[in-house]
Amino acid sequence: MQEIIKTNERLPFMRFRGIMGIISIILVVASIASLSVNKLNFGLDFTGGTLLEVGFEKPADLSRVRSALDNKGFGDAVVQNYGTQEDILIRLEPREGVKAEQLGTDILDSLRGEFEQTVEMRRIEFVGPNVGDEFIEQGGLAMLTALICILLYIAMRFEWRLAVGAVAALAHDVILTLGLFSILGLEFDLTVLAALLAVIGYSINDTVVVCDRIRETFRKYAKLTPIQTVNRALTDTLSRTLVTSLTTILVLLTLFFLGGPLIHGFATALLFGVVIGTYSSIYIASTVALAFGVSREDLMPTEVEKEGADQDPLP
Repeated sequence: MQEIIKTNERLPFMRFRGIMGIISIILVVASIASLSVNKLNFGLDFTGGTLLEVGFEKPADLSRVRSALDNKGFGDAVVQNYGTQEDILIRLEPREGVKAEQLGTDILDSLRGEFEQTVEMRRIEFVGPNVGDEFIEQGGLAMLTALICILLYIAMRFEWRLAVGAVAALAHDVILTLGLFSILGLEFDLTVLAALLAVIGYSINDTVVVCDRIRETFRKYAKLTPIQTVNRALTDTLSRTLVTSLTTILVLLTLFFLGGPLIHGFATALLFGVVIGTYSSIYIASTVALAFGVSREDLMPTEVEKEGADQDPLP
């Protein structure tokens, strides 16, 4: 380690930029393909319909639950465990002219007729299709507005090569996080959308710190090559990046394991987003900037000529 620190490059992050770039391209392509084919598993907040949480006295057999609901005309019901094997969630598509309370009563009757045990309704929620469509529109506008504001900020703050790298890292993080939910079929609801917006903020904050240090290092060390400069800048910010990421991950792990099913999607999106955001700040933003040929001359501040500097001095 001491020998590494004495060199101009410090830790050789950019030595692996080719491998990391290939991995990122594969993951982005896979995410886009899954989003095109599988799309997102939108939750009740976006699709509309009825959500019921049902508690059993003993572990519930999901196949028997589905069969009982199918026999009563609820073949479209989505059934899954909710936290424990005794609790299940049932999601139904919107039904015109049928109140949520009546749906709950019908489902409880069908389950009590199938299972010889106590079955109780824990909660029931109803979201109309119009409200679901409104949530999709407003959620999309919120994300688009956040991205546009960030893009404007990046464009004004950095030279265009670093700005393109920062934008690429941000797009990389958003696509991979959405791809994770699409590939695994995880439910995408309003809490996950809020987590995605938080991931955007975390990612761009980390990337801005890295890009700032790259710019300062270019201006400070004239004899280093671009790759050596980027390696030195990344090494200098490594401790800050690791401390920030690890402390955030510790909190998110607590939410993931102890926060309960309602916050599970939120914690999953943030956990993945923080990890992938840290990675993109190191490899995506820097690699893209180097690919566009960033150099010390591009980042040096413009010298402002003082008024009267070209005039002859007074005798």
